[in-house]
Amino acid sequence: MRDFVDAALGFPAVLFSFALIVVIGFWLLVAFGVVDLDGLPAAEVSGFVATGWFAALAGSVLFPALGWVVLAAALVLGLGAAFLVRRLTPAPEKVPSRHDFVGQICVIRTQSVSTDFGQAEIRAVDGSTSVIQVRQTGVDVFRAGGAALIFQYDAEGEFFWVMPYEGGL
Repeated sequence: MRDFVDAALGFPAVLFSFALIVVIGFWLLVAFGVVDLDGLPAAEVSGFVATGWFAALAGSVLFPALGWVVLAAALVLGLGAAFLVRRLTPAPEKVPSRHDFVGQICVIRTQSVSTDFGQAEIRAVDGSTSVIQVRQTGVDVFRAGGAALIFQYDAEGEFFWVMPYEGGL
């Protein structure tokens, strides 16, 4: 046990040992629900620190006279582990938002659109369609089946501001 402690507190493993204590403490806090898991960066840092610590510890025991070389190898292996974690971890899905419709073209479904009434249909990225509430700002004329450009979302009123669109759908 004494040899292990000496190796863990000797150069170059000591540079990773204290970081490993922080990483273990973080994961314990996550496990007990004290902090929320922040996702990929926490996993990448954990992979880097754990791999770097193990490589530095093993390298310092196997090659005690090559401290700086072992440190360089441990850093490279740690960065490789962080890269692998990034590549193997799926990216979080983007949560759809009403703001995603801003800048899109919609089709007017009511006979007219005014400053306090109107509906349009829009196609989402996944191919589904939605009927949305739309409003106009001026004296533009909208007809059912006509195209409109969504240029702003009003979160308080839960509707979209639109303007006529002259291009094709």
